[in-house]
Amino acid sequence: MAKKRSGGGLTGTQQAAKFLGVSVLAGAVLAGIALPAAGALGLAAKGTVEGFDEIPSNLKTPPLSQRTKILDSEGGLIATVYSRDRTVVPIDKISPYMQKAIVAIEDGRFYEHGAVDLKGVLRAINRNAQSGGVSEGASTLTQQYVKNVFVEEAGDDPEKVAQATQQTIGRKVRELKFAIQVEEELGKKKILENYLNITFFGQQAYGIEAASQRYFSKHAADLNLGEAAMLAGLVQSPSRYDPVNDIEEATKRRNVVLQRMADVKDISQAEADEAKAAPLKLKVKAPKNGCITAVSGAGFFCDYVRKTILTDPVFGKTAEERQKLWNLGGLTVRTTLSPRAQAAANEAATAKVDKDDPVAASVVQVQPGTGKILSMGQSRPYGLDPKKHETTLNLGVANRMGGSTYGFQVGSTFKPFTAAAALEKGISPAQTYTTPWKIELEKSSFRTCKGSPSGYDKWELQNELEEEAGTWDMTGALGKSINTYFALLEQQTGLCETVQMARKLGYERGDGKPIEENASITLGGEVSTPLSMASAYAAFANRGLYCTPVAIESVKAANGDKLNVPQTKCTRAMSDRTADTINQMLKGVVEDGTGTKAGLSDRDNAGKTGTTNDRMDAWFVGYTPNLSTAVWVGDDVGEKDTSMFRITIGGEYYPKVCGGCLPGPIWKIAMTGALDAGQTPSFNTVSVPRADKPEDKEKGDQGPNKPGKPNKPRDGKPGDRRPNVPGITLPPGIFG
Repeated sequence: MAKKRSGGGLTGTQQAAKFLGVSVLAGAVLAGIALPAAGALGLAAKGTVEGFDEIPSNLKTPPLSQRTKILDSEGGLIATVYSRDRTVVPIDKISPYMQKAIVAIEDGRFYEHGAVDLKGVLRAINRNAQSGGVSEGASTLTQQYVKNVFVEEAGDDPEKVAQATQQTIGRKVRELKFAIQVEEELGKKKILENYLNITFFGQQAYGIEAASQRYFSKHAADLNLGEAAMLAGLVQSPSRYDPVNDIEEATKRRNVVLQRMADVKDISQAEADEAKAAPLKLKVKAPKNGCITAVSGAGFFCDYVRKTILTDPVFGKTAEERQKLWNLGGLTVRTTLSPRAQAAANEAATAKVDKDDPVAASVVQVQPGTGKILSMGQSRPYGLDPKKHETTLNLGVANRMGGSTYGFQVGSTFKPFTAAAALEKGISPAQTYTTPWKIELEKSSFRTCKGSPSGYDKWELQNELEEEAGTWDMTGALGKSINTYFALLEQQTGLCETVQMARKLGYERGDGKPIEENASITLGGEVSTPLSMASAYAAFANRGLYCTPVAIESVKAANGDKLNVPQTKCTRAMSDRTADTINQMLKGVVEDGTGTKAGLSDRDNAGKTGTTNDRMDAWFVGYTPNLSTAVWVGDDVGEKDTSMFRITIGGEYYPKVCGGCLPGPIWKIAMTGALDAGQTPSFNTVSVPRADKPEDKEKGDQGPNKPGKPNKPRDGKPGDRRPNVPGITLPPGIFG
């Protein structure tokens, strides 16, 4: 009988419809109706007919949904995913017992009749008439195969499944027509092979190989007589005869199959009796499907790969085409994931932040120069059980790829973008600004790329500490993360130029909307993602060349064909001189600035800390010449009161979380574990001009332009606190 998707039998209505269908179809066969150029006897005897259209290709080689394997960059298995758990195997990889058992119970005269078994039809009509219902069907194994092909193509769409299984004369005749052609072109052996690979055996197992693995943890080639008989018995009603749920019913059904095999002389009665006496010995293997089974905490990366196949046009022009490719499966997807880097990222994300903490951590690593995503780690485990603090929300990526709605404010990790824009405009790293710890600027002095003011009110901003008042150059301001400096630097550089630099570096919002051109962007007021930030900083490591992130190296279809995959696109975001200068300045952040707890002692490294208002988000983004890593810690559920003041995270109490005191150490763990101790490339060394000269230090210069020192009144005039900025004159009162 054909595959049923649920239940243990047919309803009264279905029985009546089936009885009618069998009877009418028998009449059609006997009368030769709708079957041109062949009479009933010839059809039954030969199973052929002339004048039919060419057989559809899907009936020759059915598009069977199979498992997709997702591999890391070294070929190791990350996870197995499928919409149908199926592994297609050739007939010589299927136990002879299984081949005989399925034929015996489903179509004992399979090798004797054509596409239609006339004797079977007549016998079914007689028995069904005697029983008053449907006690026996008349479909041959070939007809069942044809119907299963159309059911398979229907997938999980209820309407399409109903159309493929509807009990109508038209469908029956169409099924018969195709069955005749299948017999003509494929032959018995291939039909049996296809049938055993397409049939549903319950417990999410499609095809004999998956079923053999599910119930007995062995290959289909190794099935013994009793095991084969049990599996063959499942086909009629996988739920009713499910041995996992009802071993007694499954045993009875197995014995029916064994007796049938003896009746048709496939085995002796003695063999049948011996097999009947043996208990069913199951060795059930639980289904392992999806990214939830990924190793080393790589579930989020696995899901990112899935999203890539479903959204990137290289895998199909339309969403429907891409979904069909994914559902069909049978793919071997080789990814960019580094097993070493993933293990390090997973360890780092969970080392300092526990899964049940009020905040979460995300770690993303990217390879400079290639755009390859090497790892995605997260403190909350990948899964569907909130009681276990599991989640499928990927905190490292944009919303369209399974991430949060908007992303997260990046804080001071944005400041290097402003510095890069300034350097590209010709502004020297020795540029100084002298400010109090709190200033007020006119938003109208910041112009968008359309030339309009970014606003008409005043922008009030301040540094982290009140003592952070004085004169700073670019290197010092990056090291100490001076907000007032970067507000003035953005004002001199241009808001539009700053935004354009961010865009060149691939900086994007988590919700996919355009970057808002607000003056506060230089202080990290815009939202983004760890993947976006890791990729942007990788451009600094790559001497100004930005490469779009990629997660897939190759994809091979089930038939061995290689599919096209997304390729990284590398574009120049800034000159190599600008990138080299940024690298030298950001080295100071980890050497004696806000990121000293993150610094690596055995190689060149650079980075930037970042925190946001009310400590809702904390960041450290840093890199070596061969690895860029972004770490974010913060509220992942949108609770407005989860500010990281006076908070315990990972068992450690923090009066206030800062980018250098929590994300920084996480970054250090991730980098140390991922990097090879034997590979320590260096940044390209350049001389970075500073405002403070060595001779000034020796003289104990306390002049107004001394970086980090409070500003004195100009020319000794009380109340004049305008900064002494080379080449810049600011009107009185601008600082309030």
